[in-house]
Amino acid sequence: MLWPSIALLSFVTLQRLAELVYARRNTATLLARGAREIASEHYPYMVAMHAVWLIGLWFLAAGRPISPVWFVVFMVLQGLRIWVLATLKGRWTTRIIVLPGAALVTSGPYRFLSHPNYAVVIGEIAALPLAFGLPLYALIFSLLNAAILTVRIRAENAALREVMA
Repeated sequence: MLWPSIALLSFVTLQRLAELVYARRNTATLLARGAREIASEHYPYMVAMHAVWLIGLWFLAAGRPISPVWFVVFMVLQGLRIWVLATLKGRWTTRIIVLPGAALVTSGPYRFLSHPNYAVVIGEIAALPLAFGLPLYALIFSLLNAAILTVRIRAENAALREVMA
C-alpha cells in the first residue's frame, strides 16, 4: 500500500521545511539581539546530509510497508522533538548561535541531557529508515550524522564554555 509511506514521508518533509522557516526566523532575531554564529563551516554539510537522507527516503521508501515498532519509536522521538522546541522557544535554531549574557537553558529535556535535540536527531536518522526496512540506509546515514555531530558538539560546547566563562 502506497499511501501510508507517502503520508509519513510527507509529514517529515513538511515538518523539516517548517522547522527551517522557524529556525531562520529565530536566527535572525537572535543575531539582531547581538548573538553570533559559531563554526558555520560545517553547516552546509549538515544541511546537505539531511537533505540527501530525506530525498533518498522518498526514492527508496515510498510504497514500502511501515514497521509498527519503528514507527512508534519515530513518533516518540517527535514528541521529544516538540519538547525540545517548546523548551528553547526563540532560542532554537539549526545553527550554532550564541547569545552573550543569556543563561544556559536547564529546564525541560536539558535537565537530563546537554544536547537533547541531537539525541532526537540521532534517533530519527536511524528510526525512520528502519521503519521502512532499510537498515543499511540507517547505518550509512547514522555514521555520516555521527561525523557531523562530532564536529558540531565540540564547537558548540567550546562556544558555550567561552560565553559562560
